[in-house]
Amino acid sequence: MAVAVRGSRAGSGFGGFSLRSFFSYRIFVSAMFSLLFIATLSVLLTTNPSTPHHDSALPTTGNAYMRRSFLALNSDPLKTRLDLIYKQANDHVTLVNAYAAYARKLKLEISRQMKMFDDLASNFSELQTKPSYRTSLFESDGPLDEDVLRQFEKEVKDKVKTARLMITESKENYDNQLKIQKLKDTIFAVNELLIKAKKNGAFASTIAARSIPKSLHCLAMRLVEERISHPEKYKEEESSPEFEDPTLYHYAIFSDNVIAVSVVIRSVVSNAIEPWKHVFHVVTDRMNLAPMKVWFKMRPVERGAYVEVKAIEDFTFLNSSYVPSLQGLATMETSKRNRNPYSSLLHELWFYMPEMYPKLNKILFLDDDVVVQKDLTGLWNIDLDGKVNGAVETCFGSFRRYGQYLNFSHPLIRERFNPRSCAWAYGMNIFDLDTWRQEGCTEHYHSWQNLNENQTLYKSGTSAAGLITFYSTTKSLDKSWHVLGLGYNPSISMDEINKAAVIHYNGHMKPWLDIAMNQYKNLWTKYMDNGEQFHSCFSHSLIVFRQTQIFDFLGVAPFQV
Repeated sequence: MAVAVRGSRAGSGFGGFSLRSFFSYRIFVSAMFSLLFIATLSVLLTTNPSTPHHDSALPTTGNAYMRRSFLALNSDPLKTRLDLIYKQANDHVTLVNAYAAYARKLKLEISRQMKMFDDLASNFSELQTKPSYRTSLFESDGPLDEDVLRQFEKEVKDKVKTARLMITESKENYDNQLKIQKLKDTIFAVNELLIKAKKNGAFASTIAARSIPKSLHCLAMRLVEERISHPEKYKEEESSPEFEDPTLYHYAIFSDNVIAVSVVIRSVVSNAIEPWKHVFHVVTDRMNLAPMKVWFKMRPVERGAYVEVKAIEDFTFLNSSYVPSLQGLATMETSKRNRNPYSSLLHELWFYMPEMYPKLNKILFLDDDVVVQKDLTGLWNIDLDGKVNGAVETCFGSFRRYGQYLNFSHPLIRERFNPRSCAWAYGMNIFDLDTWRQEGCTEHYHSWQNLNENQTLYKSGTSAAGLITFYSTTKSLDKSWHVLGLGYNPSISMDEINKAAVIHYNGHMKPWLDIAMNQYKNLWTKYMDNGEQFHSCFSHSLIVFRQTQIFDFLGVAPFQV
């Protein structure tokens, strides 16, 4: 029992000792923290800041910040306002200095901008060191003068506004994203101008190629005047039997250009071995029929060759009930029609040659912008292997293939044709008219023209229509028979040209135009016969004609010319 009592006392004594020790320790720690706080507060209240207000930046140490915050709670609110104004001014001084330093690095036209930034930074510094402000605001221990503070704030805000305007105006010189965007905008604008210039250039080139030079217009008018002045010389003659003789070499030329047709015929005859076996079928429009006939009457073809000149109107089957392109013109409003519908039909005539020349077996089609340099009778001896059209292929690599001429997104085109098929040249083609009639190529042409009424299959023009019509009926000829590109390509070698039987000025730079390429022009002009009596036309000295009499003779109104 005694042991139990001692044990209980011992436990009680140990517990009491621990409890007293614990409370003594907490009192000691609290006292130490209280002393530390009092010491820190004493330091804050008695220590001056190391950096005055008028320095270039506000104090940023922990003691200074705590002191100013404590003072702000217990001092005049005008001092807090002064601190905010002062900080705003210093921030803008730093920003202005940064832009000035970047300007020096970039070396832009910055002599002016650098001076502006430096002057602005100096103005901020001078404002802070101004005696009236320094004495009343920064060195005063008493309450601040509100009027002086308001004036200081106004001047600071004015300079801040000026700084922001300067930075905004010059920001694009320093902001890379703005520079990139501005460059992109410039590139886009220049590209738009380039596209517009290309379109204008192409349009001007087209006008130059399709317009009639003054010399040719003068020649046509002089020839019509000759016909009117001497009608007895130009009476209609009977058709020669040679025009329908299938044993001779027949050529088809469809053009309204008198000089161009003359050059083609003269070049063929000059290089022919047996020129008296060559027959030329020239078809033109009504406007140029009289000039064409007078020309070949006055300047007959030499060496016994034959020339037949007709107008489109002489082939009565070529009317709106048969020709799809004329059907379209017939349904148009009068104001929208082409003034001369046969001017477009002139380029389609080769699709109707079997009907135009029913007694012929073969015919060589020549465009009016070609020059013949060798005898062409070998073309009639080529075996076309049952094909209709003999032509030179023009494709190379992925260029000039059917995919470039036809719309292969259309299912009808996609099912019938291969986009990789090679295109062939138009302008020198030998046609087997008998096989043409058997294959019904003209009917095929009409059916495709009707299907393409809205130009969803291919663009209007004879190239795509010819590729479709003679898709599986064209025989490839040796490339030396026909060299193209003299109307647009200045890089054709003279060796290739000299070896060619026919050279073709396809393109806008026709040899009779001023825009023709000089290196090829002499190949055409050496066959040109302008006639001494018409020399004045080709020297560009035009005369005044009796136009009323001429128009009456042609049976057309002056505005139609």
